[in-house]
Amino acid sequence: MNDDTPFAPRAFDTLAIRAGTQRSQFNEHSEALFLTSSFTFGSAAEAAGMFAGTEDGFVYSRFSNPTVRMFEQRLAALEGAADCLATASGMAAILSTALAVLKAGDHVVCSANVFGATVQLFSGILGRFGIDTTYVRGSDPAAWRVAVTARTRLLYCETPSNPLMEIVDLAQFAALGRETGALSVVDNCFCTPALQRPFDFGVDVVIHSATKYIDGQGRVLGGAVLGARSFIRDTLLPVLRSAGPSLSPFNAWVLLKGLETLGVRMRAQSAAALDLARWLEQQPQVARVFFSGLDSHPQAALARAQQRGPGAVLTFELAGSSPQEQRARAWRVIDAVQLMSITANLGDTRTTITHPASTTHGRVAAEVRERAGITEGLVRIAVGLEDPADLRADLARALAA
Repeated sequence: MNDDTPFAPRAFDTLAIRAGTQRSQFNEHSEALFLTSSFTFGSAAEAAGMFAGTEDGFVYSRFSNPTVRMFEQRLAALEGAADCLATASGMAAILSTALAVLKAGDHVVCSANVFGATVQLFSGILGRFGIDTTYVRGSDPAAWRVAVTARTRLLYCETPSNPLMEIVDLAQFAALGRETGALSVVDNCFCTPALQRPFDFGVDVVIHSATKYIDGQGRVLGGAVLGARSFIRDTLLPVLRSAGPSLSPFNAWVLLKGLETLGVRMRAQSAAALDLARWLEQQPQVARVFFSGLDSHPQAALARAQQRGPGAVLTFELAGSSPQEQRARAWRVIDAVQLMSITANLGDTRTTITHPASTTHGRVAAEVRERAGITEGLVRIAVGLEDPADLRADLARALAA
């Protein structure tokens, strides 16, 4: 007996390759790259209908393009989201979300341990327009609750966080958003849907810097916002359509290729990062290692409960009698590596190393960095796909320098 029910794959690695694929009249095997700024219409009436939104179709690549749409649909399938809008970068995704839901007088509660540019966006830019932000320890549910006011419209966190790998309890985070009416937003950059799906825990919106692991080879910039279809189409799309923080079709095509190997890469890089983190814990020059895959991580149990792997970013701290001595030791280690790339980007097949206090968080006030635990002795490594033995050897030589 034949089963004529359409086959609907659900396995992550299958969706990463097949989901969202659309073929043109030429039946190309690989996804087509639609490098065009605009699209033509069969009649004036059809053009009017598409501009008004009463007819489906592609209008202008600032807000509608077939290659970009394939990327959006594939990422939505992997995250378990109803819909997705792609943006020019991860920061563009955060800004677009903020512009869509916030106005003067509104309040944001954000975990203190987030990317430095995110702090600059919330406090340095949105703050100029009458939007206040309170920063709390992400791992403390009570602190989140105390910080919420009648004006709070947005709850924002990274988990694991950059750079200290702090874990936010996603179920409690989402529950607080529902209870208070604030939109709960999670940056899932470090885990990607290959290792963590925040929607499974009830959050409202997921943000991605597709520049990182989704690309996976450090080639292009990109971002994405995922959520309910009503939020994406009715609330977020008008911002993207008018303000234009759009993803280019070429970048979308590259990111589609990156998604095809996302699961394979994340599993391999997570395993290599765990190997390196365990080795670092044994080195006398290292005071502490921050990595959610280690049993020594204070939230290891929570990480295992909501993540399918620890990710591939780790941070370690070098001791010193003063901040100046810590910085000197950190810079000496970074300058001594020969295999790892000295760059603030992450998510690459090539292992990268950086000093957060002077790069990713260099524009954050020193007292804010100190409250967040970002010391001068911190070194962040994003583990790539090189052989772990070579990475250990490179770092051993650098630590001994």
